[in-house]
Amino acid sequence: MSARPPRVAVFGAGSIGCYLGGRLAHLAEVTLVGRPAPMAAVRRHGLTLTHGDHVARHVPGTELRAATDARSAAGADFVLITVKSADTDTAARELAPHLAPRTVVCSFQNGVHNARVLRDALPGHTVLAGMVPYNVAETAPGHFHQGSGGALMLDDTHDGRRLADLLGRAGLEARPHADMRGVQYAKLLMNLNNALNGLSGLPLRDQLEQHAYRSCLALCQREALAAYRAAGIVPVRLTPVPPTLTPALLGLPDRVFRTVARRSLLIDAKARSSLWDDLERGRPTEIDQLQGEVVALSRRHALPAPVCARVVTLVREAETATSGGRRTWTDPGLLAELTAAHGQGH
Repeated sequence: MSARPPRVAVFGAGSIGCYLGGRLAHLAEVTLVGRPAPMAAVRRHGLTLTHGDHVARHVPGTELRAATDARSAAGADFVLITVKSADTDTAARELAPHLAPRTVVCSFQNGVHNARVLRDALPGHTVLAGMVPYNVAETAPGHFHQGSGGALMLDDTHDGRRLADLLGRAGLEARPHADMRGVQYAKLLMNLNNALNGLSGLPLRDQLEQHAYRSCLALCQREALAAYRAAGIVPVRLTPVPPTLTPALLGLPDRVFRTVARRSLLIDAKARSSLWDDLERGRPTEIDQLQGEVVALSRRHALPAPVCARVVTLVREAETATSGGRRTWTDPGLLAELTAAHGQGH
């Protein structure tokens, strides 16, 4: 008798969660757990998954389970956590009564503290730290498009390698890594652009091709790197350019930058950051886990972080744009705002 397929539950099935779950559906028994409206759309339309110019992959709604309650994760071999970072503790408490002792939990979320929060809330369970490098956007009900590239990363442990093997067989490049803390802080450096992209209102590639916006990102990254040095954090090299040299790369003239960073600009023409998507849909953003994390780390080491603090304020104002907050910033306007904050803070 053949072995049963692995059982995978995705808790917090938004864009990333539906994409990962959909890619796994032909190898595993997949349960998506999310909000009622998106899960109803999955049941109605199934999932259509696209990446670049690749042929669309369609997963009928009958080939996976779409649910709204943590009880639906019972019996899973792997639970992938894809909720917003602010909801991690709540997710763990909801899942705890339904997880078998052998269930492996993996955080595929933005932020650097989620695995620790999950371990604290789920004692006795194996919890893996993971990292998703690419952007996924819902372009129509049930249609999820991967707009950029890169490999998933997760803890290099026995269970991490098991999950990486499953993801790899589903066509998702996944690499176990011995230093996920360094990976997550390296990803945070890149994710600092999420807020700037949201404030720009532009597609990622268009935004990154403009020197003024890149200069804004360089200002944020320099504050982050100073905080890292004070905290003894060494970010892992995830791109051809070492993290410590990225601010200098961002400062290159546009023509030179496009040549040197051409691999980093292999982004779908319409791709935008998840923070832009949150602002567009009127949802709370993860700014506390982005520039807010830099501000908090800097304060712990008595360092100024006026640029990141100003970005936090601007995003908070954009979240309430209907109440008078400013929603978008032009490239010279945003750079002038952050340059002024930098000057006032030093």
